[in-house]
Amino acid sequence: MEKQEKTVLLIVNPVAGKKTIQPHIGQIVRIFMDAGYLVTSMVTAQRGEATELVKRYGRNHSLIVCTGGDGTFHEVLRGAAEERLNVPLGYIPCGTTNDFAHSYGLSTDILTAARNIVSGQSRRCDIGRYGEQYFSYLASFGAFTWMGYTTDQSLKNKLGYTAYVLEGVRDLPKVRPIHMKIALDGVPYEDDYLFGAVANTASIAGIIELPKAMVDPCDGKFEVVLIKAPKTIFELELIARSLRTQEIASCPLIELHQAQDIWVDNPPELNWSLDGESSGIHKTVHITPVQGFLNLLGCNQD
Repeated sequence: MEKQEKTVLLIVNPVAGKKTIQPHIGQIVRIFMDAGYLVTSMVTAQRGEATELVKRYGRNHSLIVCTGGDGTFHEVLRGAAEERLNVPLGYIPCGTTNDFAHSYGLSTDILTAARNIVSGQSRRCDIGRYGEQYFSYLASFGAFTWMGYTTDQSLKNKLGYTAYVLEGVRDLPKVRPIHMKIALDGVPYEDDYLFGAVANTASIAGIIELPKAMVDPCDGKFEVVLIKAPKTIFELELIARSLRTQEIASCPLIELHQAQDIWVDNPPELNWSLDGESSGIHKTVHITPVQGFLNLLGCNQD
């Protein structure tokens, strides 16, 4: 029987991060060719295009790889999930924060990441379903979650993570308490919150670090972080100090939970962020894990 040809769909976001990927495209293609892959390379020109490329061409390839930031990987994963593609995914991270890469043991050296993918070591991971949408590692609302998709790309390219800080300082007056009703595995919670996250990662937006022992990316559960709105300057300082020192668990205004079945009753006009991308506005949302869907190549080989 003739051996099946190995093919890779390589999706490139040329403007991610500080455009560091552009000088390395030829070397990346060579790495996959040397590993026996026939390479089809496609370059995105606008937000959302990576999803459409995966849905149109992904089924015809034995591997899908993207280069870009967490937003690019989100788009690729979304396309694969919506098409129910049983295809391994590789991620060469070159974005601004690379939260997903750091949490899942992916190298942030571009050529090393490519070599790690072709070496074949894989890891099964859960993904999240938010209503009819999908996310790879993080769904969040409230303070600072919107910065990933509202911060100007050219500003992020020039200043990197500093851009997020500048945007946060400039727009702090926008931060308002959000009255939320959330049910975690049937247990209701209702309060005014500044921030909330449903995560499958130890690192949340570079601001919150969860204990790594708490996070298992394939246990069928999410880590849920809820930060209550402070009522006094003292409480605001307590939250800020806890985030600064990462002593999250000891802060009475920060709740940590684990859950696999999450119902959210959103207030009007609340827009969640999914892996840094806008979710749109939905009144009631059911959030659940899709256990073991992601077959991720290139993990833990730094």
